[in-house]
Parts: sequence; C-alpha cells; structure tokens
Amino acid sequence: MMNASNYNAVETIRSGQIITIRAIRTEDAPLLRGVFHEVDKRSLYLRFFQNKSRITDEELEYFTEVDFINHVALVAVLVDDSRIIGGGRYFAYDSPTEIRSAEIAFMVHDLYQGLGIATLIMKHLLIIARENGIVQFEADVLPENAKMLSVFTRSGLPVKTSRTQGVVHVTLAL
Repeated sequence: MMNASNYNAVETIRSGQIITIRAIRTEDAPLLRGVFHEVDKRSLYLRFFQNKSRITDEELEYFTEVDFINHVALVAVLVDDSRIIGGGRYFAYDSPTEIRSAEIAFMVHDLYQGLGIATLIMKHLLIIARENGIVQFEADVLPENAKMLSVFTRSGLPVKTSRTQGVVHVTLAL
C-alpha cells in the first residue's frame, strides 16, 4: 500500500521548467497563504465560486492537514526556488450508489496557467486515488472556467457532464 503522505514526483512543464509534485505538508501553510495573495481575484472566484479577499486560518488548516486516505492534497513546487505554483486535492466519500467517489479541485497560480500543471497534478492524484479504491472523480465547475473544463475533457478518462443552477457537474470514471 502506498504512503501518499510521502508522495513525490518530478515533472517537466510546457515551459521547460522542472517541478516537483508532492504531498502537501502542514508547514506549507505560510507558502499557501502567500500564493493565495498573489492569485488574481478572478481565479479565486473560479475556484471558490465566490469573491474571496483572504484565506482564513481554518481554511489553511483544512488545506494543509489532510489524512492522505480520504483527503489527499498535492502541490506543484518549482524546483529552482521552492515556490508553490499550484495544487490539487480530492476528498473521498461514499456515494448513495455505493461507488467510492471523490470530489476533486485544482488551483494554479496565474503566471503558470496553461503549462499543464493541473493535468500533471491530476495524473498523480489518479495514481493515489486508484490505490485508495476511488472509482470516480467529480467536480463542480463554473461554465466560464474553460481551462478547467478542458483539463477534464482532455484527461483521457470517460467524462460525463451535466448543468445545474449555473454549474457544470463533471464526473470522471477512473
């Protein structure tokens, strides 16, 4: 059985820069807070579905203190300066249909969007999810978040989408 809390992989993004995709750690909280303040308000809205001007201590705790079984979080870190430039996570739950599902979400720093970082993070979350018995990912995405919808549709996984109340619900079979 994999120990996802020690997960670590090296990848090259489209710009040619080398990143490490690794398990988030509690001590990443200050770095995460810094990234939050650098990200454009529009990007935050697309991720959180609301205007956010700050990240609370409770949110930082939720984002960094995960069990790596039902709640798994990975960050993308630049190898040359150790800055967090993106992250992704899933939170597993048992659905009413007995299918082990997980809600998945991503955030990539504005300066690094379009370089394949969310796709790479999803690839590594998939490895961990399959090891943990997850059989599908689900996500709610705002229709105007074309970049995120593209990550899902180009994932190579079977994708189902539906629209409800101004949100696109995406289901990916693993």
